[in-house]
Amino acid sequence: MSTTRPYSPGDRGPEPEAAVAAAPEPAATPESGGRQARRLSLNGASGVVPLSRDFTRDALHAWGWLPAAGADRRAAAEDVLLVVSELVTNACLHAEGPEELWLSCEGKVLRVEVSDRGAGTPAPRTPHRAGRPGGHGMFIVQRLCLDWGVIRTPGSAGKTVWAELGAPN
Repeated sequence: MSTTRPYSPGDRGPEPEAAVAAAPEPAATPESGGRQARRLSLNGASGVVPLSRDFTRDALHAWGWLPAAGADRRAAAEDVLLVVSELVTNACLHAEGPEELWLSCEGKVLRVEVSDRGAGTPAPRTPHRAGRPGGHGMFIVQRLCLDWGVIRTPGSAGKTVWAELGAPN
């Protein structure tokens, strides 16, 4: 489902700056429903796509998504890595580069947010043509995610593109 709502249904909105930067409690796990968050600054970094994937892979290990015991868990982790790659790549290609990657996991939902300086609004190409090179990023995000959207801060340049994926069973 493609949306430009700033938050998914039931979401409390962005966390205050101090709450996001704080390290998660060690006792919190996705299975217990505790919220965990990690932030990666990408300002001025090179190789941001592999850097973002490695950062995400480390978070998935810490949150118990990896190592994956079965095919469903492995597929869920690979979906998260693919969505991160697509959102960061889109920020590189269409939005003057990504500024920050933010990951949070609460209960059965993992949220990916990529902030950039771009003014455009991402959207899947319509109609989608599988055989055409390029332009598949947001189509992939739309297909893999529970929901996605764009957050804009009034009076501020740029945006945050977010996507939410379901945790493996």
